[in-house]
Amino acid sequence: MTKGMNLLVLAGLILALILNSLFVIDEKEDGIVFQFGEAIKSDLPTGLNFKLPIIQNVKKYDSRLQTLDEEPNRILTVESKYLIVDSFVKYRITNVRTFYDATSGSFINLNNLLGQRTAFELKNQFGRRTVTELVSGERDQLMSDMRKNLGNSVSDLGIEIIDFRVKRIDLPPELSNSVYERMRSERNRLAEELRAEGNELSNEIRSTADKERVIILAEAYKSSQEIRGEGDAKAASIYAEAFSKDPKFYSFTRSNKVYEAIFNTKSDILIVDPKSDLFKHMNKSERNN
Repeated sequence: MTKGMNLLVLAGLILALILNSLFVIDEKEDGIVFQFGEAIKSDLPTGLNFKLPIIQNVKKYDSRLQTLDEEPNRILTVESKYLIVDSFVKYRITNVRTFYDATSGSFINLNNLLGQRTAFELKNQFGRRTVTELVSGERDQLMSDMRKNLGNSVSDLGIEIIDFRVKRIDLPPELSNSVYERMRSERNRLAEELRAEGNELSNEIRSTADKERVIILAEAYKSSQEIRGEGDAKAASIYAEAFSKDPKFYSFTRSNKVYEAIFNTKSDILIVDPKSDLFKHMNKSERNN
């Protein structure tokens, strides 16, 4: 009975030692093996790993994307004017041993160090630019420079900067009115210049159109006069030809047109000698002839 109990205890101890020597590193973390409190192994492969039981232990650290989002900073521009800048940093651990040596494995220590370097980079970049450039200018270059410089400055922390971005830039109350008024004046000046250029272009187009209109009307008038002259010449030729064929009939028809024009309005009064040539076709003697 005692021998069986001893075997059972021995088997339990062996099993406990085996279990204590096995550990798993998943894809979301990295770890360091310590022996008597000293880091001896890092960059452990994902999956099942082995260590010496009892004398060695493992600390695991989250290797997923982390975010540092601190309180807004009050930063001076090149004009020695303050801005309230709210920013954030996205990072992750890439070298767990360097991270541990720099921060003792504490994310609180890491965020404190990263926050200091973030504030320094913001002051460095904003100190080169004016308020107008920062508020209304292109920010892509600013973000790119900040991300690159901060990435170069944290290599000793064992992390990689994924993104470094300014969320919001606010002006202190004493600056807001003057800056926006200056921006408004600049926009008004630009609008006036564009409006003046538009009016000048409009006048040029209108002048060109008026000139073309005069030319078109002159050409149309010239063409109409030529056509009218040709029509009048042709009509005179037809009249002349008709008159030469039957002068009496031609004279009669012309008289009828004259009568129609004269007596068109009943209220008109015309005093004419009956023996006038006007009534020669109505005279009986003339008709008998």
